[in-house]
Amino acid sequence: MHSSEQELFNHKIDQEVRIEPKDWMPEDYRRMLIRQMSQHAHSEIVGMLPEGNWITRAPSLRRKATLIAKVQDEAGHGLYLYSATETLGITRDETIEQLHAGKAKYSSIFNYPTLSWADIGAIGWLVDGAAIMNQVPLCRASYGPYARAMIRICKEESFHQRQGFEILLTLSRGSQAQKEMCQDAINRWWWPSLMMFGPNDDASPNSQRSMQWKIKRFTNDELRQKFVDVCVDQVKILGMGLPDKDLKWNAETGHYDFGEINWEEFYEVLKGNGPCNHERLEARKKAHAEGRWVREAAAAHSMKKNNLNTREIYGTQSAK
Repeated sequence: MHSSEQELFNHKIDQEVRIEPKDWMPEDYRRMLIRQMSQHAHSEIVGMLPEGNWITRAPSLRRKATLIAKVQDEAGHGLYLYSATETLGITRDETIEQLHAGKAKYSSIFNYPTLSWADIGAIGWLVDGAAIMNQVPLCRASYGPYARAMIRICKEESFHQRQGFEILLTLSRGSQAQKEMCQDAINRWWWPSLMMFGPNDDASPNSQRSMQWKIKRFTNDELRQKFVDVCVDQVKILGMGLPDKDLKWNAETGHYDFGEINWEEFYEVLKGNGPCNHERLEARKKAHAEGRWVREAAAAHSMKKNNLNTREIYGTQSAK
């Protein structure tokens, strides 16, 4: 029986037929999806923190409103992804407990501080830009709930990227101090953004299996190269530069060569030793604890509403 189920699963993967929650799937496939999707959900929620830091200090009412909308979008993305992860047989509480216990990771990029308003622009352009590069192929992921969640997320992320680029464009056309602020933010966020794609392919044991199962469609290095190629052209519009002395066009490959990433920094951040790791995790734990009463009240209200509906149904039936 197991053999025939495995063959059917393999056939669906080969034929680009989506795997749905009630379908049989290998346990390793389920575990990989839980790890990737919950990590993605955690990243959206933790990612609200560095930007939320600037809501009260946004330079205008328009900027404040758009930043609030963006942070709200990210909360929604986390909700979609937690809900999609639950279809794999794990509860949301379990995934959140794994985050709080340090067993589950989130994107390393969110362990860096936002030091100026220009950082909000750099996050939109570079961080969300890297996220889009990663996530658009996930709209074709083999697992149905994940792929469908990503369609809306990617549409909203594209607005976030434009918002960020427009912030930097405004600064790049401003005073000398604003131009310097713009360049400083780009300098600080460029390399962490390249790290978002994960380790080089030869150091990424999960990538090959994920591609075989058509969860991922491109390797880490392929996506990183695409991102570099796009950003080199976009930064020219800003009149700014990228902080990489080794960046140059390679006519043979048709791509830009770029410098070596500081992998020691990347792994230190993953271990919990980044600039804001402790601060970010403690903020999430605090918010979760302080929001307990809201979750309990919502659950009680839902139960009460369901009981009332049940009584109305049976009361109506009895009257008939």
